[in-house]
Amino acid sequence: MKVPYSWLSDWIDLPWPARELGERLTLAGFELESLDDEANDPVLNLAVTPNRGDAMSVLGVAREIGALAGQSVTLPTAEPVLASRDDIFPVRLVASAGCASFVGRVIKGIDVSAESPPWLRARLQQCGIRSINPVVDVTNYTMLELGTPMHGYDLGLLQSAIDVRLAALGETLRLLDGQDIELAGGELLIADAGGPIGLAGVMGGERTAVSERTIDVFFELAYFEPTVVGVCARRHGLITDAAQRFERGVDYRMQEYAMERATRLLLDIAGGEPGPVTTSTSVGQLPHMAAVRLRRRQLDRLTGADIPAARVQTILQSLGMAVQATEEGWSVTPPSHRFDIGIEADLIEEVARIFGYDAITEQDARIAQTVEPVPETRLEAVRALQILADRGYQEAISYSFVDPKWQQLLFADGAQLQLSNPIASDMSAMRVSLWPGLLTAVGDNLRRQQKRVRLAEFGSKFLLSAEAGLREVATIAGAAVGEFMPQQWGEGARGIDFFDMKADVQALLEATGCADEFSFRAEVLDCLHPGRSARILRGEQPVGWLGELHPQKAKALDLTYPVLLFELETEAAFAGIPPVFTEISKYPSIRRDIAVVVDEAVALATVSSAVQTSAGGLLRELVVFDVYRGAGVDSGRKSIALGLILQETSRTLTDSDADRIVGAVLEKLRREFNASIRDQ
Repeated sequence: MKVPYSWLSDWIDLPWPARELGERLTLAGFELESLDDEANDPVLNLAVTPNRGDAMSVLGVAREIGALAGQSVTLPTAEPVLASRDDIFPVRLVASAGCASFVGRVIKGIDVSAESPPWLRARLQQCGIRSINPVVDVTNYTMLELGTPMHGYDLGLLQSAIDVRLAALGETLRLLDGQDIELAGGELLIADAGGPIGLAGVMGGERTAVSERTIDVFFELAYFEPTVVGVCARRHGLITDAAQRFERGVDYRMQEYAMERATRLLLDIAGGEPGPVTTSTSVGQLPHMAAVRLRRRQLDRLTGADIPAARVQTILQSLGMAVQATEEGWSVTPPSHRFDIGIEADLIEEVARIFGYDAITEQDARIAQTVEPVPETRLEAVRALQILADRGYQEAISYSFVDPKWQQLLFADGAQLQLSNPIASDMSAMRVSLWPGLLTAVGDNLRRQQKRVRLAEFGSKFLLSAEAGLREVATIAGAAVGEFMPQQWGEGARGIDFFDMKADVQALLEATGCADEFSFRAEVLDCLHPGRSARILRGEQPVGWLGELHPQKAKALDLTYPVLLFELETEAAFAGIPPVFTEISKYPSIRRDIAVVVDEAVALATVSSAVQTSAGGLLRELVVFDVYRGAGVDSGRKSIALGLILQETSRTLTDSDADRIVGAVLEKLRREFNASIRDQ
């Protein structure tokens, strides 16, 4: 939020220059994003946290300064503007649960062609709002100053009466920006006899908008229930200035003051004759600020400071709270503009930030620090990410909620858990894999000319099924695109392929100490290339996938290079065994190399498993050092060169021992795979 320094001085005697003021507000929980102090009137650009709707106004920031400086805030004079005529416009609160209070006023005979004064236009411009006409300028000015959004209707275009009601399914509304929206039913509307004229708390409608032909206006100031506005704004993708304030909560007790101030501004600029202020209220639906208990011992425990009781009471009172001393501490009632105070911890935070975090001295911990056990029976996520970092990956962190269209594109058959109140329409489903977030990040990097990308992420995916319901599964995943190695003179350029990523996955699995338990089986997943994908198994239990993104999916996601992906479910994949010391044999090893020819469809993993089974305990290592296809090998077959390293711990092996083992291996390969010795 942009706040001109001079505007704040209307409310409080500013104790610090603009830059120091910004620094003090930052220490109190705000963030000074920028400070335009080159102009005659510095402008502070403050980032307000989502819970502090009260601070989205000049008045709200002035209150904070007053609490920090120990000063009081003086409201500018807004003497009641006496009605000069009896005209009123009827309002009915049909949906009072969504709108508990509606303040209105008719003003007739204004000169809408009048120009707002330079000082008002300058302040609007400093806050990033352009001047339009006196009515719109006054409503914008009041919203920025007091945090109470208001709206002006062309009275001559209103029909019969205003009803604050819920929308029916299929109703339509053309908004002020010219956008036509179809209502889903249940949205809170401002309507008249002709239909909807505004989306309550979000944006007004075009049909009753103030224009150059307007003579009479009807001002609206209302209290809309925060959740109702928030859900509606996000459903239709309309995050307006008014909606941001209403969804955080506005001060309903400020409405009549705001109406008088807006009326006076409009009369001074455009003239006119005001009618009386009318208020429609559903008292039972207005927010109730309940007292919150603050215990002395909890305050001391959580802040680690002994703040004097008088200082605690002064701080809370300076923030507009009613404070009553109790045996345990205090009973505190928040003011009507503080919707974020609901529990004891909220009050402790308020005391700490106004007292000053930097004023709280460091203290040693009162209890002994305990070290969490790091079991050797599983590979920890931190270690796994470090292994991937050593292989050129960078850790990514993405949202757990994703675009359902993207996710449906990748996993057409999977059920998705939809969010009832998503942050945005493209973040409305819980992810069933970490791949959507990683692919989004890969695409962003490629569009920024990063041609070699390696990303890894550890997080949860959310699987929904009729049999098991909702399961949250800890997962580690990776995505890679571009050259296998950075550009260099020592090795020619080539793109990363399936086997490069398989090696990365195997590095993770080997760290469990149980690498022999894992295998890779050629299987098909819709989002992976059918000839370049594999299921990762531990024994017979599936624990993950590996493969290249399907070209059609890559094209749909606007990815111009092949992307390699892997994903492992860590609970099953990362279970390991503690390292066990094995004595190194004092006796020499024997190596026997054989080249066997098998059908092309025979997987290397099955050949390797057969060799290890038949060789028995004397096989220390199996090396695959060549795979050949071509002259001398029949079409549809391939030659695999295997190196068998044999060793005994109690004696030296003889050639006859080695020949016996090699013979057993060849016999098993002939029997199971119709293998033959190359060149025989």
